[in-house]
Amino acid sequence: MVKAPKGYRHRTRKLLRKRVRERGAVPPLSLLMIDYRVGDKVHIDINPAIHKGMPHRRFQGKTGTVVGYRGRSLVVEVYLGDKKKILYTRQEHVKPTPEVWERVVSESKKLIEEVRSKIQEAKEIIARAK
Repeated sequence: MVKAPKGYRHRTRKLLRKRVRERGAVPPLSLLMIDYRVGDKVHIDINPAIHKGMPHRRFQGKTGTVVGYRGRSLVVEVYLGDKKKILYTRQEHVKPTPEVWERVVSESKKLIEEVRSKIQEAKEIIARAK
């Protein structure tokens, strides 16, 4: 018998697979544009279509804490049992927890309100000038 290969993605046939209607899809921009801060909790959800910055399959579904940035990658601290592991992963393989998502949505709503108020002020100034 031939010895089974032990590559980086071995035994991931079902784990790293997209559903039929997700194939070829790029991750949504709303997830890629999130500005994660140090201390934010994130879920590791590997996107098999993007190979750069892909964490090992043992981290699929784990939740970790953002410790910092390293270039375009996030430095995420994850616990495997009692051991603390440091992952360098790209944003395509990470999803925010509900708390982080609420913060992002509230910040974007505040920003939208500020822009609307400035547009209204500009319209009033233009109306006065006429």
